[in-house]
Amino acid sequence: MDIWEKMYETAKAQYHPQEVTPFIYAHHVVCAVEAENGQIFTGFCLESCCGVLDLCAERVAALNMYVNSGQTAIKRLIVFRDRPPFGEGSGMPCGACREFLMQLDVKNADTEILVDYDTRETVTLGALLPDWWGMYRYQKGNDHP
Repeated sequence: MDIWEKMYETAKAQYHPQEVTPFIYAHHVVCAVEAENGQIFTGFCLESCCGVLDLCAERVAALNMYVNSGQTAIKRLIVFRDRPPFGEGSGMPCGACREFLMQLDVKNADTEILVDYDTRETVTLGALLPDWWGMYRYQKGNDHP
């Protein structure tokens, strides 16, 4: 079993779409991230009737990683709905997740994101965010405003 299959199976265990309340729908998008030290953390999407309260699976997985281990760097990420990523734009983090992951750790520019499970095609977060606006702050030594 390679790392992608392990991550897929770990995330798949979280997939069981459900209405939590009349306002919250969850577990219909799942994610696994491999932390810098090799640990795997999962997350699932929570959608509310008010979009600003939504939590994407990728951000939940990254927050689980940070809360449970203090790590911020992600080596690999897989995200999907009812089947593994199959190309054609499936398995891609939304813009908010891309931004959050970059802000969480500059090393995440090297995070491999699985594009196609069958072929094991990946793309890096940095390739999805060329000329990221925040790099300047990292290069200046993480100065805060």
